[in-house]
Amino acid sequence: MTALAHSRSGSGAPLLLLHALGLSRASWAPVVPALAEHFDVLAVDLPGFGDSPPLPGEPSPKALAAAVAAFLDERGLAVPHVVGNSLGGWVALELAALRPLASVALLSPAGMWPGDTPLYCRASLRASRWLSVHAGGPLARAVDTRVGRIAVLGQTHGRPARMSPAQAKGALRALATGPGFDAAFAATLHRHYAAGAPFSAPVTIAFGARDRLLISRRWRRLDELPPDRRVASLPGCGHIPMTDDPAAVTALVLASAGRDAVAID
Repeated sequence: MTALAHSRSGSGAPLLLLHALGLSRASWAPVVPALAEHFDVLAVDLPGFGDSPPLPGEPSPKALAAAVAAFLDERGLAVPHVVGNSLGGWVALELAALRPLASVALLSPAGMWPGDTPLYCRASLRASRWLSVHAGGPLARAVDTRVGRIAVLGQTHGRPARMSPAQAKGALRALATGPGFDAAFAATLHRHYAAGAPFSAPVTIAFGARDRLLISRRWRRLDELPPDRRVASLPGCGHIPMTDDPAAVTALVLASAGRDAVAID
């Protein structure tokens, strides 16, 4: 069995949720209850994050996708809908090259840059990891306050004050304790997503209007995506949008999966 820790709720067509680098399946908690009204929702911890053990080899996005594919196969989930945030979006695209998917929704996906990981993104992620490990106590105390959550999480979240102190501390703890962070980070430095053989799953992509990590349009390239991709907007949202506007994220996922007539920009 592929040892990916996961949470499962709801019923209906399977919907797989893939989190960002340094986070865990808990990042999807704000949207899971609403999604579970429509889908059989599986939120997984990618290898080396949350409660999932690291991969034995290099955890490149393709390798992470292969682990997710094996996890789905073992559970007989043949053609799921998939939603990926940041690194999870990159993994979702690699997964689409390995097996059939019903739809793919990408929330601020990583890997859309033209060459290596941009230096700004590298520095930001390194600093966030270092601070979470070496200054975890002061940061945890800071996010008890609204102002502290804005100061500590303002780069990754568009509306960090909407997070509860418990949610903020959980995100910091996941970033500090994920044993696979350094290896997965290193495995992305000299890579970007490059489309291979065409796949049939419809793709919806959205970037938060307040995404302060993917700040350049060059890091949000769409030319590697299928020509019929749909582009959506997430006003007021940051790089990790689920706590910024759970209703908007839920509506986007429903639209991506063809379950609702939500307008796509």
